[in-house]
Amino acid sequence: MRKSYMPLVYSCSGCSSAAQTANAIVLRMDREQVAEMSCIAGVGGDVKSLVKTAKSGRSIIAIDGCSLSCSKNCLARHGVGVDSYHVLSDYSVPKLKGKDPNPDLLEQAYKQIMVDLHEENLVIR
Repeated sequence: MRKSYMPLVYSCSGCSSAAQTANAIVLRMDREQVAEMSCIAGVGGDVKSLVKTAKSGRSIIAIDGCSLSCSKNCLARHGVGVDSYHVLSDYSVPKLKGKDPNPDLLEQAYKQIMVDLHEENLVIR
């Protein structure tokens, strides 16, 4: 599949285990060509080319580690809505400072998000 037809996917990537879990899930989605990862820090930092990508009309998936909704809020600053939104605390992923992602919880959340995305017809893999 050409990347320009894939949904864009964004994640928070803060310092907590939940944020790093979100980032790892989005990296995996990009590497497995489920969706194309783009840079939420660039959108939040008003980088013109990255804001333009976010506003390109492609489907948008956002994954946040917690209810602070950093990735969703960065997109909203530019009037970009999300087609599919996932908060990892809803998938029983705890937000722990100074801890790495739990591999089992990462895998569990990834699988459930993929099920959700299939049900929403946003991904074909």
